[in-house]
Amino acid sequence: MSKSDIVYRADCPSRIVLDQIADKWSMMVLEVLREPQRFNAIKRRLEGVTQRVLTQTLRKLERNGMVKRKVLDGRVLGVEYSLTPLGQSLQEPFSILFNWTLENIDTIQRSQNLYDAESE
Repeated sequence: MSKSDIVYRADCPSRIVLDQIADKWSMMVLEVLREPQRFNAIKRRLEGVTQRVLTQTLRKLERNGMVKRKVLDGRVLGVEYSLTPLGQSLQEPFSILFNWTLENIDTIQRSQNLYDAESE
């Protein structure tokens, strides 16, 4: 089995990592964090995300070494999130995927509508 074939094995650690970073909220958080942001600023940018889901997503990204959590001290306490170098390394591939999605969304929606109409 070649080194690249290991990703097809059920016990390959890459499956866990892909599952944790390739979901929609993780990808969007990584995109929003082009600059350091506080929790509520991230939440405002990501319409539809719940506080619970955003918290879970940020913790998951922090655990995987992609996001750094910094407690701010001062008059107003708070927490700021920023990308680590590892998280920054995902920006280019994610940007390509976001752009592909925007360029093809009309075609995809037409295909979905056609499929749904034929399935009824």
